[in-house]
Amino acid sequence: MGVAITTRQAYSEVDEFLSLLSENLRNEIPRKLRDFFKEEKDNSYVKNIDKNIPIKEQNLKEETLAIIAMLNLQYWCKDEEEKNRLQRIYNENEKKYQEQLKEQYNPDNLFKNRTSDAIQETETLNENVAMVEYKENIIKRFINKIKSILKNN
Repeated sequence: MGVAITTRQAYSEVDEFLSLLSENLRNEIPRKLRDFFKEEKDNSYVKNIDKNIPIKEQNLKEETLAIIAMLNLQYWCKDEEEKNRLQRIYNENEKKYQEQLKEQYNPDNLFKNRTSDAIQETETLNENVAMVEYKENIIKRFINKIKSILKNN
């Protein structure tokens, strides 16, 4: 299965981001990984990243930002204390994201609205439906009585 278009576009953004870095920072990332981004990127997708604008304001894809964050943690961040701080932040963000997904797709919540609507609908139907006593007319009762007598004999 191939790589999704948005992922390829993110690789294009990462590749362009890496090309803007100094040679020292770029060389801290393994050559294989840099080549991977070059090979797998979407060549038709062009994102012009401006060095003078902060990365937050570049309108980069979330996937691109996640890859850059991973590169920062793995290769550029040398201070252990800073690494630990970043890992805590990433873990907290992941927990919040998972809780959000859990709440959004919780089976109890998915059916909660449906069951309350169904209960209200059933109650409405019960109020509208009344028992009707069905009485046979005299001729039918007489014929049924004769049939039952004949069956018993």
